[in-house]
Amino acid sequence: MRIMRLLEAVAIAFYRTFGITQPTPQKLRRAVWFLLGTLILILVAFAAAGVVVFHNV
Repeated sequence: MRIMRLLEAVAIAFYRTFGITQPTPQKLRRAVWFLLGTLILILVAFAAAGVVVFHNV
């Protein structure tokens, strides 16, 4: 999946930028799933806020 590769690149960039020791492939996969879950939660929160705001308009 392209989105997973993109998130993996973001995770690797984060590790390299902040000088964190490179993780094992298993931990990198966990970090990518965490990023994906966080992004989904943010999108759901924005959608819910949009529904609340525009429902009352």
